[in-house]
Amino acid sequence: MKTDTNNPLTFRKYPSTTALQCFETAARHLSFTNAAQEMHMTQSAISKQVAQLEEMLNIALFYRTPQRISLTPAGKAYYLEVLSILKHIEVATTNLMSHSDNTEVLKIVSYPTLCSRWLLPALSGFSQTYPLINLDIREQAGPFFSEDQNADVAFLYGDGIWAGMEAIKLFDEYSVAVCQPEYLQNKNLNAGTMDNFTLLQLSSRPSAWYEYFKQQDISMDGTFVGPRFDTFHACIAAALLGYGVALVPLRLVEPELQTGSLVMAWDYAAKGRGAYYFCYPLSLGRSHKVKVLQEWITHYLKTSDHDKKELKITF
Repeated sequence: MKTDTNNPLTFRKYPSTTALQCFETAARHLSFTNAAQEMHMTQSAISKQVAQLEEMLNIALFYRTPQRISLTPAGKAYYLEVLSILKHIEVATTNLMSHSDNTEVLKIVSYPTLCSRWLLPALSGFSQTYPLINLDIREQAGPFFSEDQNADVAFLYGDGIWAGMEAIKLFDEYSVAVCQPEYLQNKNLNAGTMDNFTLLQLSSRPSAWYEYFKQQDISMDGTFVGPRFDTFHACIAAALLGYGVALVPLRLVEPELQTGSLVMAWDYAAKGRGAYYFCYPLSLGRSHKVKVLQEWITHYLKTSDHDKKELKITF
């Protein structure tokens, strides 16, 4: 079959990796001389690679003067794209070289605080038990599944309904109001009186305190005033430093309650509207590595000690 070289859809000519590296280095330094030193090439070789790249693209990437070079608008845009491409190549190559032929990578994403305070303890010993599964764990607030991320598993909070996803419920969320023990000194602990209390808030849940008091049939007038934070981790840290009272999921603050570094301002745990789920794309329903992780997490939940009655909390 004869190839139509005039049709860009059937024939494409891509620049070499060397040409892209030369362009990226020259663009970063805005100097062919410095680029040549970093690349261990001659200045003329760097300049030739860039010139050939411009010829292939049929567009100028640099403005050239006897004293200096600078990126054209097209060169600036192309530099960002090339930088991303080279980073992807570097990561892919490093991952391949660091793993043996018979291993596979399990990509996991999770909320930052949930990851550090619950997921990492839950995964303790997993790599020793399954040495051929390499965990790639990332902390983020979202989105959790996209073409760039290509995640295998996510630990999400919500109603359990996500398009194209299998969601397995792990546990409900119960939130407690916690603070430094010294913070409660000389304060009226009646939940209906907020005088002298600073209520720490999570930016993504502006109505959390209203719901906490509403579940107790406590009517609160006015607006809750207090510092706002992006993560539960920051809320907990602020509470430990005596900033005020933080409303956080019980599972994320159990260690501090057990040691007494934090105490509950009010003896109540508010049930959240959502729950935490183990999620993965439907296309990975038969994936061995996903199934193994699901079984591991399920076993951890069954065997770990989460008897909240020991903390004397009202539900």
